[in-house]
Amino acid sequence: MIAYSVDDPFYYLHNFQQVLDWIALRYADLLDANEQAFIRQFPEQPRSSQALLVRMVMRKGEQFRPSKLEYAEIGPTLQALGPLLALGWVSDCQPLTLEQLFQLLRKEEIAEGFAGHLARPKAAKGELYTQLQALDLTPRCLHDWLPGFAEPIITLQLQALCDRLRLLFFGNLYQDWSEFVLADLGLLRYEQVAFSDESRALRHRRDVDAALALHRCAELLEQGLAVSDVLDQVQLLNSDNPWLLRRRSRLLYQLGQHSERLGDWDLALQIYPQSQHPQARIRRVRVFERSEQWAQAYALATQVAEQPAGPIEVQALARILPRLQRKLGGPPQRRKANAPPPLIELQLPREQAVFGVEQAALMQLEQAGGPVHYVENTLFNSLFGLLCWEAIFAPVPGAFFHPFQSAPQDLHDPEFRARRASLFSDCFAQLDDGRYRQTIRQHFSSKQGLQSPFVFWQVLNQDLLDQALACVPAQHLKCCFERLLEDIQTNRAGMPDLIQFWPEQQRYRMIEVKGPGDRLQDNQLRWIDFCNQHGLPIEVCHVRWSEPAP
Repeated sequence: MIAYSVDDPFYYLHNFQQVLDWIALRYADLLDANEQAFIRQFPEQPRSSQALLVRMVMRKGEQFRPSKLEYAEIGPTLQALGPLLALGWVSDCQPLTLEQLFQLLRKEEIAEGFAGHLARPKAAKGELYTQLQALDLTPRCLHDWLPGFAEPIITLQLQALCDRLRLLFFGNLYQDWSEFVLADLGLLRYEQVAFSDESRALRHRRDVDAALALHRCAELLEQGLAVSDVLDQVQLLNSDNPWLLRRRSRLLYQLGQHSERLGDWDLALQIYPQSQHPQARIRRVRVFERSEQWAQAYALATQVAEQPAGPIEVQALARILPRLQRKLGGPPQRRKANAPPPLIELQLPREQAVFGVEQAALMQLEQAGGPVHYVENTLFNSLFGLLCWEAIFAPVPGAFFHPFQSAPQDLHDPEFRARRASLFSDCFAQLDDGRYRQTIRQHFSSKQGLQSPFVFWQVLNQDLLDQALACVPAQHLKCCFERLLEDIQTNRAGMPDLIQFWPEQQRYRMIEVKGPGDRLQDNQLRWIDFCNQHGLPIEVCHVRWSEPAP
């Protein structure tokens, strides 16, 4: 599949046809008769009609004025609309609400058409709407609203069908047809992965229905529908599809969070046990605690502590359990304190505050010798992504199913590593025998600019790469990469702001910078503890601003 050049006036039509061909080839068994008929009939229409339909599909909304659908490559709009009207793909007599009418017509058109109903026809458009809204007017066709109006209002009848096709192609509804344009312009380039018959996230029509329903539930939540009403709809959506189960769990977690913000503890406690989100158990403990149900909170926290799911739960429980024990009248429990990292104290001129604390600290530390880079989460993630490129983009069934994926679909699955066990083992073996430098350099050159969930091309340059490979021991990289794979979603954040190299001595240090009043975040504390445990050099730099001399 290619992205047609925007130099071709019909580039968008060619791209749309490619999507239809792709879906017909890979998802024919998931299409109903109406969808199959559309895919079959679309290329049979005049090119101008095809192009006009795609233009409407790609635009916002479903109602259009023909005068707003004028495109040089298409020609006369009304002529191009003819075949689309005959097929029922668009309509020129669809009932319109008063709100839709106001979105489509100009103020003077409304004032003239409704002159007999308006007490103040020269008022602002918003006030005209308020005047007419009070009449409680029901939806009706345009010619019933305004007999003899100069042009029809065209309603696209295929939006739901096209959304379903877009979901089949992309596997989501947040990507749209602009992906082709961005690819053609070179703004987004993707790794080309071989697709197999098993490379489909949606394998049954009921999967497509469930995915659309979940998307609709998320929209309703954003639009302000009551959490309980959204929950009722989500609970009806059950599937054995792992991809959909992850989305359902994520949405349930969001519903639980909304309930907490509203102070509805009972509803939050009802929702969180239904979610497999990695932080759902801790949130449930916190709800018990916030609602002063100390015994229930302690019982659940103790249960979670027996088999914590990861460092996030361990860290949270280290704070929660002593609090709960105090609430229940138990003996004071002292929290285990980890050894603090070495501390750097910098007092810098206040005028340097304009650079920000990280950049100001970088400049000061670099003066003492050894290049310093502001990398935060970018360097170790990028080195991991380059070394393990082949494993990450392996054509594992269900991981890739369209040409515009920047990451495998199962990236955050617990089984992500297990499904590629032999590939990751080979990558890590290269850290033991020294091959890793060649592989990283090779991928840095051959994959330059391709989208990746790990590689930050805008930050990683040749100097930074050379210094990192010369100064960071392979064993340190291996420790960091192992931790990354334990929980990709959580552990690829929180890394120190700066890294300093001494190439002649082949050594380095990581530096977390904190300005006045700033404190270490939880994910940063977890990385610091990890570095201390494994002997990775890390320091915390406190920056203070000196006042100018009087």
